[in-house]
Amino acid sequence: MVERNASPDRAAEYLERLAFEAESHQARRELMAGELDAEGLAALHEGLGQQPAPQEDPAAVSVGPRLALGYPSPPLAPSPPLSTDPRGITRLCTMPPLARTPLAPEPWAKGPLVRWSRRLWRGMTGTGTDTGPARHGRTPRWRRVGQLRRLVLLVLTVGQSLVAAQYMSTVLPYQGTRPLEIAILALFVLLFSWVSAGFWTALMGFFQLLRGRDQHVINAREVDDEAPFEPGARTALVVPICNEDVPRVFAGVRATLESLRDTGQEAAFDLYILSDTNDPDVAIAETHAWLALCRELGAFDRVFYRRRQRRVKRKSGNLDDFCRRWGRNYRYMLVLDADSVMSGSCLTRLVRLMEANPKAGIIQTAPKASGRHNLYARMQQFATRVYGPLFTAGLHFWQLGESHYWGHNAIIRMAPFMRHCLLAPLPGKGSLSGEILSHDFVEAALMRRAGWGVWIAYNLAGSYEEMPPNLLDELNRDRRWCHGNLMNFRLFLARGIHPVHRAVFLTGVMSYLSAPLWCLFLILSTALLAVHTLGTPQYFPEPGMMFPVWPQWNPGLAVGLFTATATLLFLPKVLSVILISWQGAREFGGAGKVWLSMVVESLFSMLMAPVRMLFHTRFVLAALLGRGIQWRSPSRDNSDTTWGDAVRNHGVQTVIGAVWAAGVYALEPTFLWWLAPIVGALMVSIPVSVFSSRVSLGLRSQRARLFRIPEETRPPRVLRRMVRHLKRMTRWPASPTFTQTVVDPVANALGCALATSRHGRSALLRQRREERVAEAVSSDPRRLSPGERLRLLDDPVLLSMLHFRVWAEPDAHPAWRELGLPRAPSLKVPGKAREASGEPGRTRMPSLEGPAWGQEASG
Repeated sequence: MVERNASPDRAAEYLERLAFEAESHQARRELMAGELDAEGLAALHEGLGQQPAPQEDPAAVSVGPRLALGYPSPPLAPSPPLSTDPRGITRLCTMPPLARTPLAPEPWAKGPLVRWSRRLWRGMTGTGTDTGPARHGRTPRWRRVGQLRRLVLLVLTVGQSLVAAQYMSTVLPYQGTRPLEIAILALFVLLFSWVSAGFWTALMGFFQLLRGRDQHVINAREVDDEAPFEPGARTALVVPICNEDVPRVFAGVRATLESLRDTGQEAAFDLYILSDTNDPDVAIAETHAWLALCRELGAFDRVFYRRRQRRVKRKSGNLDDFCRRWGRNYRYMLVLDADSVMSGSCLTRLVRLMEANPKAGIIQTAPKASGRHNLYARMQQFATRVYGPLFTAGLHFWQLGESHYWGHNAIIRMAPFMRHCLLAPLPGKGSLSGEILSHDFVEAALMRRAGWGVWIAYNLAGSYEEMPPNLLDELNRDRRWCHGNLMNFRLFLARGIHPVHRAVFLTGVMSYLSAPLWCLFLILSTALLAVHTLGTPQYFPEPGMMFPVWPQWNPGLAVGLFTATATLLFLPKVLSVILISWQGAREFGGAGKVWLSMVVESLFSMLMAPVRMLFHTRFVLAALLGRGIQWRSPSRDNSDTTWGDAVRNHGVQTVIGAVWAAGVYALEPTFLWWLAPIVGALMVSIPVSVFSSRVSLGLRSQRARLFRIPEETRPPRVLRRMVRHLKRMTRWPASPTFTQTVVDPVANALGCALATSRHGRSALLRQRREERVAEAVSSDPRRLSPGERLRLLDDPVLLSMLHFRVWAEPDAHPAWRELGLPRAPSLKVPGKAREASGEPGRTRMPSLEGPAWGQEASG
């Protein structure tokens, strides 16, 4: 039973804290001069709410008045979204009304018999048939051109690999006729084919960028930027987040919104922040940042926030839930990542591209990396900015409308995505089954299977993202991607997948499988050296041979083959710098600095390649052996790698490099020169990882105009806005913690208003709430699990009941009040709001004599 008549001292202390949080001096004087605290805490809440309080939850009636005291002029939010729920508790709706669409993913077929039976059922019933544009009418000409181009790529890659295999066989002592040599030759062909495909892709990208036109590409420069949008061409900007750096996310969102407002087309866009956060304090910070953003921009009707209570299928499940609840309200969906920033002109051009290409299902931009200051990240930014356009343009040349989707900074046609691209879990057991991790490649394959085009608008400016700040953070991301791509490869033979997207699955898995293949190639090469050094040559391997077989070493051919392979690897970089020098290298620091940066970055990438090889080999083996992964959000700040972290992560690699070098030197000292780039890089991996993560070295290289990119020389306005908002938000007072949201009067009122679990009345529910609150109030709040804290935050009745009992009950754990009432000046949402209601510039003071504030807002 709730103790309604708590100690008057507690009521007086509560009133003092509430007055301390009040914004108006007049309201403070009214509170302190009145007698609201004379009859205890329950009577205080009844006096604030001007109505009788329920026995089990006396603080519920004062939620609105407490918010009115903390946010008097203008009010916290307009009405709507500010209203009251059926229980009379003030409610701040963070999402629009539901517009549900029944959606369900199609299960993956387990075998040919299952596929045949489903195909027969669809033919008999007419259900589930594809209705994409490619299923009707003539095949577009670009598809025939794409098939021809990919045939040319296959001939070039296979032909070049066969020539290299012939040279490699002449390098081996027995010309590739022994079992060990056959294994080495097979691995060499696989790896060389991988390098050759990348070379021809970059080469065609160079010619594409040099020529500047291709009649079959989707061209952002041909759309009319002044054409008005159709009334039905509404677009949802969705930002899925999970335990992210809140200031960085909302600084990027605000910069994007302000840039969109400059175009005059903001009415055609709504923005949804879709949170899967399971950290209670981060969840509170997200709601405060959303509220501050909406108040400052007056955007309650265009910017929405939702945090899921059931986190199913990670990011893809978050998007599925959005499509199921609000997808039919929009023609397009534009997906942004937590570190994405896009200019308003880029957003509007994407919509116009979709309108101009009604057969396009997905249009992916080519995001430019920027914003990092670590030396490692700046080199990666330089590499993606200088070399990346060649590979992206070349990829688009070979694939055309059957291209990649990278999961963010892309626009999606909503109707076919909702119908065809929801993802069912992979059947079976083990680490490579269940929820699909790398959803983007699969969604693109399903969109193409339904007959819609998937394009890359590689020449569209205004799309930005950030790189991992250091090597270890990048490797943590690679482990997730490695696991996801290995899972995707299970769909290589799935029904209806276009051959191009089967190749995409193959290239995705080869991005990581090439590491253990390369590692195995080096191990077998070392083993071949040991066999020929320690063993006795067999001059007559078969009985009855008349002439001996002499092992032959051809160092000249080996040097030539090594030179040819290095050319394939580094010529794309040279071509990239030639293209920049020809087009103008001023924004890259000048032609000389670009060439110097390219040389230094190439040497650094040579040092990193063996390190990544061992890490990726470990990731592949861990995934195949069934070891799970923890899906954590990447770092969004410029963090340095400590020496301890470097030793823990690279110590074993250093030992492997030293032992490997010693063994090779003992076998054949001259062969160590060939292996030196590998073992040497492993031996210095610890200091390289530490020093490359330094922000100070990155800033020094920036001042020296090394690794300079145009976004540093002349930052776009949208990025300048993002940096300005980020600096401003980092100076704000910290958002309240979970304990402060429970204890502080105004912070608790805001938490109750934002809570989403609005249940009906039932005796069983009331009993469960009583049990949970009784258990929580007597416990140390620091011992509550994140799940328990989130359940309290999500239920406004639980949060209000706990707030009252922490203040009213003498047996409440003292840590609640110790941690919940800091000496901070305020726990309110920072920033000034635009006038939400009333006459502009007119100040309206809260009154404690009128009706309850929450009821007034709902009226």
